[in-house]
Amino acid sequence: MTPKFTPLKDHDTPIKVLFTGYLCTVGLGYLFALIQILFTHGMADGKFGLSVDDIVYSYYGNRSGTVLEQKLNGSMKENAPEQERFKIMEWVRAGADADDYKDDGIDKIIETRCVMCHNKEASGIPNFTELEGLKAYTAEDTGATFASLTRVSHVHMFGISFIFMFVGLIFSFAETTTTQYKCIAIGMPYVFLVADIMSWWLTKIHPMFAWLVIFAGMGMGISFMFMWVTSILEMWLFKPVFINGFGSRYLEWRDSPEASIADRIWVVIKTLASQVKPTAVFVKEQWLKYAWPVINGLFKK
Repeated sequence: MTPKFTPLKDHDTPIKVLFTGYLCTVGLGYLFALIQILFTHGMADGKFGLSVDDIVYSYYGNRSGTVLEQKLNGSMKENAPEQERFKIMEWVRAGADADDYKDDGIDKIIETRCVMCHNKEASGIPNFTELEGLKAYTAEDTGATFASLTRVSHVHMFGISFIFMFVGLIFSFAETTTTQYKCIAIGMPYVFLVADIMSWWLTKIHPMFAWLVIFAGMGMGISFMFMWVTSILEMWLFKPVFINGFGSRYLEWRDSPEASIADRIWVVIKTLASQVKPTAVFVKEQWLKYAWPVINGLFKK
């Protein structure tokens, strides 16, 4: 059956170059994002590498110490020698007194090691040029604030959804993937994106949801890689991979008369979708028949 769209391999070369340029750029950006996570959240417990503890400390916090101490033992560990970090932590544990701030030389350490980044001109990070800005981080470590979660959540929602929209648009021209698999692969990143961001808030409430952060992040990454690799292979390596290579076996399996897992999932989705309208009508009828009279009577009283 002839597809109703132009497959990736049949697009003009300038279009392929455009698609490839975009995919390579966002792919590199995704890689740098993962590296950035390793050097920020991945150092929350003081050890390199992302773990469940890192996520708990980042969002729920390490309630056994202050924010400043956790940072000095975690992501900021490499920015000052051990003696200076210990001196700051001693000052924090002694009550973070304003007089001791200068008498103990803490102000000089902060000016030398921290103010180069934590200043008025820097956006999105605290300002340590004044003592008041530093003292806010000498309290108990309760993780990310609700204000910071709100800011980061809306930025990620807008930015990442645009990335997946264009990656999904390019992938929609793939011909080696069935419509069912396309719908699942294109829709999955958005589901995992929402789950990922909601899991930050849930982890802020309870640390057990840190596992959901990992699961959602892995789901997004797998979806991205599947669409990215499929699109690149079809544009430039269709014949050696899908005609003469290992991809030919996949095409044979795809075209077999036996129903695949994706087909079964698709049938379930369509079945559930067909029940949405009857269910909505039933709920509306029950609401008007039982719930609304009671609520209306309360309002009249």
